[in-house]
Amino acid sequence: MAEVKSMFWEVLPKQGQLSVEDVNTMVLCNPKLLTLKSLTLEKLEKMQQAAQNTIHQQEMAENVKQQVTH
Repeated sequence: MAEVKSMFWEVLPKQGQLSVEDVNTMVLCNPKLLTLKSLTLEKLEKMQQAAQNTIHQQEMAENVKQQVTH
């Protein structure tokens, strides 16, 4: 295994106490509110609704034409 050289090195005190604070604890934070729908999703839904409305109008126009010709 290759040895990784770090630009940091350990410095141990020659006098006094050595203190280690490496305790993982849970930290509570404020909840983050997420948007229910993204703007892109809303735009896509509007485009899809507009396309469906256009198709529906075309179908209605064809039905009217068929009724007029019969």
